[in-house]
Amino acid sequence: MNRRSVAEILAGAMVLAVAAVFLFYAVTHSGRTLTQGYALTARFDRIDGLAPGADVRVSGVKVGSVVDQRIDPETYLAVVTMRIDPGIRLPTDTSAEITSESLLGGRYVALVPGGSERMLADGGTIEATQSAISLEALLGRFIFSVTDLVSAVGKEAERQPSAPARPGN
Repeated sequence: MNRRSVAEILAGAMVLAVAAVFLFYAVTHSGRTLTQGYALTARFDRIDGLAPGADVRVSGVKVGSVVDQRIDPETYLAVVTMRIDPGIRLPTDTSAEITSESLLGGRYVALVPGGSERMLADGGTIEATQSAISLEALLGRFIFSVTDLVSAVGKEAERQPSAPARPGN
């Protein structure tokens, strides 16, 4: 019985060691950086689907992540706080927009650097922003415009007198 319990303890220790190795690998290769970087904020009308941990990208390359989001109680705008890689310096006229990864995917913040000589500092604010575009609202507008078009074409067809049939056709 003693020999069996020692074997069980060794097997359990090996399972825990393998799990620790997998956990370490997952954390180090997840794309998340342990460096804090510097914080930037931006205000948006709407941030549909943007969650803490979402990517912040410049030219499609991840340079940071969203760390917080809240509502400004005075303006009712969504305030998004981002951590940016300290090696990436952004001009003060940088713009931010919330973009979809795909039709079914999540959202991320796309930063478009400007041409200013001055750079944003830790705690700086990005002034030029473009809010998330609601796919549902766009689809609703499209359907509404198509039904209006079909209705207008139908009414025009009713107003047009039908041409008499020509013999031989």
